[in-house]
Order: sequence, then C-alpha cells, then structure tokens
Amino acid sequence: MRSKVAVIGGVGIDLGGDPVLLNTPYGKVQAKESSLGKLDVIFIFRHGEDHLPPHRVNYRALLSAAQISGAERVVSTNTVGSMSHHPVGSFVIPLDFVEFTKSRHSTFFEERAVHVDLTHPYCPEIRDALKEGVKAEGLEPYDGVYVCTEGPHLETPAQIRMMKNFGDVVGMTGYPEVVLARELELCYAALCIVTNPAAGMRPDSMTASEIVDQMANSMGLLKEVVFSALTKIPVERHCPCKDALSQAKL
Repeated sequence: MRSKVAVIGGVGIDLGGDPVLLNTPYGKVQAKESSLGKLDVIFIFRHGEDHLPPHRVNYRALLSAAQISGAERVVSTNTVGSMSHHPVGSFVIPLDFVEFTKSRHSTFFEERAVHVDLTHPYCPEIRDALKEGVKAEGLEPYDGVYVCTEGPHLETPAQIRMMKNFGDVVGMTGYPEVVLARELELCYAALCIVTNPAAGMRPDSMTASEIVDQMANSMGLLKEVVFSALTKIPVERHCPCKDALSQAKL
C-alpha cells in the first residue's frame, strides 16, 4: 500500500523530483513529485520562483495543493531564530504556536463559522516521526513553542524580549499553514532548523544573507532528517487530525 506525504519547503531547500504545476481554487502552485520506497512525496515550494516575502505567500493555495495531490500528511520545513537555549544548527519540533501576523488569509471558511480545535495544533504522529528522524542523524530534537511574526523585516531586540515570554523560536512562515491544514483535516507538523540567535540574543546583529548562508551549510543535514522522518510516518492515520471538522461547524 502506497501513501503520499507533502513537504512544504522554505528557504533554500529542494528535495528534487519531477516538476509539476498544481492548479488550486486559490492559484497555481509549483511542486516536484518523487518517491521514497513505498512512499510518494510531493515537494511544494512555499515562496515560488519569485521568492515571495512571507506575508504575501499564498498559504491557502499551498495547503489546497497538498490536498489535491492526494497527500493526507504535510511536513513543513522552517528556518527560525532562537529566543532560548537552542544552538544554531539544532532542530526544534513545535508543539504549540503563537502568532503576531496581520494580513494573511487564515481560514478556508469565509462564509460560515468553523472553529477547529487547536488544543494539539501539530499532528502527534508526524511530530514523533520528525523526532525520530532527528535522532537518526545523531542529534537531539527540541520541543518548543513557535512564534510567527508578520515580517518581512527581522525582529527588534525589544520585540524578542516580549516574545520570549510566549515562545522559544521565532519565524515568519509557520502560520497560517498549521491552521489551514487542520481545516482540511490534514495531518501537519513542522521541522524547524535554528539558523541564528534572535535579535538581542548575541552582541552583534545578524543579516538576512548570513541566515541564508547558515541554511546552505545545514541543507544536507536537513534533507537527511526529512527523508529519515518520512519513512517513519505510519501508513494509517490514528490521530484526531482526520476528524477535525466533525464538531467544528456551528
């Protein structure tokens, strides 16, 4: 029995495969299709060929494309800054999130009130697989709370001092993917790689180009973790994600 997983990739990551263009009600999405043993993989480019800034990414199209492709599970890769003890190059598997975004479409349900439960916003089965994937590479995975900012500018030290009260790592792309996936009853979890200490966490500043350089240095490891984790995701879904809408509609 074959199953299919969608991987949404951020800065610098490309898992390879055959290019495809997916048509969704929200726009076209660039992707690549490949296989990994008995698993089919659809890799979706989050920012597109023009590398759209985080606040302009078409998140509804991304998750709709994952569903249209036949995937029931979604693994997201994200670059983050650490507001805690996580060293550069380490992996954080979010267990919760806080968001400070302003201009993003965060629901598929514009005409009817639908309130999906987010007590456990990330799929526990995928989170376990991601942790095992990190461990397989000889590293220790960290749990953490992901704080999503609007961007596209990096955060200020004052913002980081405030957000440290809410979470452990900060990024710009983890929301609204997580809630849109839940509305489509897709299993979703994120693999975050720490590329830098957040603003004010070290004496000097860190530029966007330095973050990209760090990501490039970690690309091989990130791919290995993703490939390892994908093979550890159960074929059958036994998590509550698949029934998210059963009691969400008023």
